Amino acid sequence: TIGYYGRPFEARNKPKGSSFTGDNKDYIRFKLGDGSMIPAVEEAALGMKAGGIRRMIIPEELGYPADNWQRLGPKPSTFAGERALGFVLENKGMIDKTLLIDIEIKKVIKG
Repeated sequence: TIGYYGRPFEARNKPKGSSFTGDNKDYIRFKLGDGSMIPAVEEAALGMKAGGIRRMIIPEELGYPADNWQRLGPKPSTFAGERALGFVLENKGMIDKTLLIDIEIKKVIKG
């Protein structure tokens, strides 16, 4: 089980997001290697222990698939979050698709 907070990563001397605190986290359960998460989350969670926190700056190639970003997690839990992520990932223009996601491992079940 991980807690996560994500947002588009803004470069070029602009705010770069903030770590999650309190109620800003969402929680999701997944099994490493089951293909339900974007590659960057799988890679970052590998080897982490309960209580561990990692900040990931995710390039487009390790993020959501271009053909259907909604099929892999972590997914936004609010309509506003879904619209914002969709706008960035579905935009064919010059928008930087780099993402910032913080994850916190809440529980590890070995099996």
